[in-house]
Amino acid sequence: MYSRAIVRSFLARPSAYNKLAANSSTAAVFQAEPKPPVQGVMQVREDKIVGRDIVGYGLNGEPQYFDSITFPFPSVRFMKNTPEIMALREKEKGDWKKLSIEEKKKLYRASFCQTLVEVDAPTGEWKAIFGWVMVWVSVAVFSFVGVRKFLTSTADDPTLSLEYRQAQLKRMIDLRVDPIDGLSSKWDYEKNTWKS
Repeated sequence: MYSRAIVRSFLARPSAYNKLAANSSTAAVFQAEPKPPVQGVMQVREDKIVGRDIVGYGLNGEPQYFDSITFPFPSVRFMKNTPEIMALREKEKGDWKKLSIEEKKKLYRASFCQTLVEVDAPTGEWKAIFGWVMVWVSVAVFSFVGVRKFLTSTADDPTLSLEYRQAQLKRMIDLRVDPIDGLSSKWDYEKNTWKS
């Protein structure tokens, strides 16, 4: 960390001060003529809201429009101001009983793209998601079956033969595996047969 004295002495030099001012984001404060704005996100965002009323703070304090159930009041009106809408806004300042249903709907659609019911309505997007999930599940199942059937050979495996499995069962009984409630508990060692 630099001490305050070092920073002050650095900023006290005019050349360093001018270099810092030219490169900072607040260049307009330090220079007589500010640099033109960079054509980027903010310029595009400003171009999109030209002709539209900013009516509130918005979600993050930025002028943007999007429909959301959790934040139903966007900071910018949906449509740009036209002479027809401006005339309706002037009429709106008076008695609302004088407005027709169609005029009220036009005013609402000028401010909002969708009603909250339309925003909350199901879109059917789940069908596409479910379809793609089923496609990938079927690919996985067919891959598994294909590997089991064509890439693994069980014909040469001696542990899967009937003689080997009978010998393994006899060995487990001789070793008294699970004598309380398992395999050995069902074998009668005196009669050398299964208990009935």
